[in-house]
Amino acid sequence: MVKLRLRRIGKKKQPIYKIVAADSRTARSGKFIESIGQYNPLLNPIGIEVNEARLFTWLKRGAQPTDTLRSLLKRKGLWLKWNLTKKGADEATITTELEKWAMLQTEKLARETERKARRKAALKKKRKATDAVPAATPAPAAAPAAETPAT
Repeated sequence: MVKLRLRRIGKKKQPIYKIVAADSRTARSGKFIESIGQYNPLLNPIGIEVNEARLFTWLKRGAQPTDTLRSLLKRKGLWLKWNLTKKGADEATITTELEKWAMLQTEKLARETERKARRKAALKKKRKATDAVPAATPAPAAAPAAETPAT
């Protein structure tokens, strides 16, 4: 069975992954049939480059993407395009759906940026508050209880 998966290349602590079609029995960085793209997790935002024609060709042949690759394809919008193509949607429908998806992604990114800014401000405020309050002095030790003589 053919799997679409990531093949690790690059230096130590600097991974780059090739998106490849490979036999499911081969090792992660072993032999592969065809390279159809590249994924660089170190870029901001992450870099995903895929040859769509080759990707769809392999998917039509029955190749199964790994869970990680599927999530990357969803992030790029290619999984939505594949599902619409598989259902038999025409080109106009696919284009409008992809435009809607792109708008939602833009809004999602804006919300995420706002959330990060709020968290950063709250953390800054919290740090300022803890710096302003001097270190609490330890409470005086309690006086020892008076011993009662035993009768």
